[in-house]
Amino acid sequence: MYRHTIKGVGSELINSVELIPGRTMPWDRVWALAHNKTRFPERGNHWLPCSSFLRGAISPTLMAITAKFDEHKGTLKLKHPAIGSVSFMPDLERDLQKFLDWIKPLCPENGPSPASLYKVDDRGSTDTEYPSISLLSLDSLGDFSNKLGLLLDPRRFRGNIWLKGGEPFEEFNWIGQEINLGNVRVRVVEAIERCNATKANPLTGKKDVDTLSALKVNYGHNDFGVYCEVIKPGTLSCGDQVIFS
Repeated sequence: MYRHTIKGVGSELINSVELIPGRTMPWDRVWALAHNKTRFPERGNHWLPCSSFLRGAISPTLMAITAKFDEHKGTLKLKHPAIGSVSFMPDLERDLQKFLDWIKPLCPENGPSPASLYKVDDRGSTDTEYPSISLLSLDSLGDFSNKLGLLLDPRRFRGNIWLKGGEPFEEFNWIGQEINLGNVRVRVVEAIERCNATKANPLTGKKDVDTLSALKVNYGHNDFGVYCEVIKPGTLSCGDQVIFS
């Protein structure tokens, strides 16, 4: 399982999580990196589409950031192989410039500049208008890797929950159904259409595989993984089973 405390900026491996109906994964995409051209809502901090933010599709180098978030202290540590690390508190205004100065070299020189951290009032900034959690398959990833003749890192796809032990791409058959992940119940809503961010290697932040063309050629679409909604709360831990009912 992974969470991405800042949308498109850093991934963090976790072992367990409390999931709540109608909410995104805790501490996943809580903040998003707004740029100088982001159009903010006139009132409140409402959900905004991913095009409003800097992310891997615009700046592939961001894909190589790893993260470690201290929930109790509210401190986030980010690390990138090219520029080292930074520790800061995303909710503290005085820490904002420290973060912006650190991340600016990773953003496009002739593109939008990092300007602020945007936080939605009551949910994470997922790519869906509804609060979603992404569900992906290591078996699908293995099949896709075999087609390409190379090993794809799961972090390319920035998923929340990775499953193992099923048939490749059978998760698409679950759309419209409810399933149990341990004692958590979710509704599988739709497939995830992929973007250019998946072309970047999360170890280097450089594009090295045309994943979109490869998906289209091998499977006839650009989808990988599914979006879910939590409908029954519970604690999900690595090793829990998927149960159909």
